Amino acid sequence: MGEGPSETKIHVDSDWKDEARREKEKLVEQEAAAADAGPLPDPTFMEIVNMVAMQAAVSISGYQHPSGQNTPPDLAMAKHLIDLLEVLHKKTKGNLTEEEDKVLGGVLYEMRMRYVQASGGPSPAEVPTA
Repeated sequence: MGEGPSETKIHVDSDWKDEARREKEKLVEQEAAAADAGPLPDPTFMEIVNMVAMQAAVSISGYQHPSGQNTPPDLAMAKHLIDLLEVLHKKTKGNLTEEEDKVLGGVLYEMRMRYVQASGGPSPAEVPTA
């Protein structure tokens, strides 16, 4: 006679219980460490630049959702975000530190080159320089 579903015995050993307890303790420690991270730092101009640049980069190349679904590039949105960086650059002219101005200029250049490549325009090597 075989064991039926109602006759199946469940065997839980102490090693499994110890492992589950250790995992629970580890999760509690991780949550406590996250809570102890303290307040967020003060916002900075560079955070704004990085946030918009990241959105532009994702719009240029598309991305894959954690579910596995691909989102295609959105070049219209990428252009809008690059234009937004340009507005930011123009409106802050003379009010940025040398480093902020250099980084923003570099980000603008990089995003423009990526946009040109993604839109099928000439490669950066084919773009004439002044």
